[in-house]
Amino acid sequence: MTIVIDQLQFGIEVEEKRVLNNEESEFNGGFIMPTANTFGQNFRDYEAESERQQGVENFYKIIHINQTYDFVKKMREEYRKMDRVEMSIWECCELLNDVVDESDPDLDEPQIEHLLQTAEAIRKDFPNEDWLHLTALIHDLGKVLLLPIFGELPQWAVVGDTYPVGCAFDESIVHHEYFKENPDYQNPAYNTKYGVYRERCGLDNVMMSWGHDDYMYLVAKENKSTLPSAGLFIIRYHSFYALHRSGAYKHLMNEEDEENLKWVQIFK
Repeated sequence: MTIVIDQLQFGIEVEEKRVLNNEESEFNGGFIMPTANTFGQNFRDYEAESERQQGVENFYKIIHINQTYDFVKKMREEYRKMDRVEMSIWECCELLNDVVDESDPDLDEPQIEHLLQTAEAIRKDFPNEDWLHLTALIHDLGKVLLLPIFGELPQWAVVGDTYPVGCAFDESIVHHEYFKENPDYQNPAYNTKYGVYRERCGLDNVMMSWGHDDYMYLVAKENKSTLPSAGLFIIRYHSFYALHRSGAYKHLMNEEDEENLKWVQIFK
């Protein structure tokens, strides 16, 4: 995909006062932060009983079985060609009107709403960090991989928490038990702490499970994005919860990764 940048007009902002309900709290000068997800549960609770829980668990079983080192290498080689379509950022955003992330236990809304909500929330809290506003708007655009024009990949090859391949799967990864059916799990080349990597090699040298994060990262890099390294880091690793929630895989990080991780913590 080649990106064409246009000047976007989102309309007139109207100041509005509203009464908070029991599932919302006011945060940082006005941003309304919900305390429960769409289904009335705590955020990212994969054990809670909800109408999506079983489907989410089945999704992670499929992704953990199929995301191998060889699969990721093949996908990166195919999609870094950038030979499918040229469009503007906003045209790409509009494609997400028809996309719902089946791996998300918190949300069942079209992804374009998620992009706009994230960008507006960050603009509220960090009004002077324009690069961060843009990063928030485009961080999930790689989910267009679900659409026919981009190859119509299955959900397990597009969404969900991400993690390194080519080394041992950390136990903090959601539904870790299903990795036992992944061919790499028993492969001595890939099932040790470092696997094919070396200590502090830098996450840019680590293969991550394939999906929208890595694809959008490649799109930004191949189109010579002027986003700072922290913005690119957020795009590639915002679903890497084993790292920024559980602290796993820090032995692979270099100094630049450690600095950029601070921005991912803010973003998440």
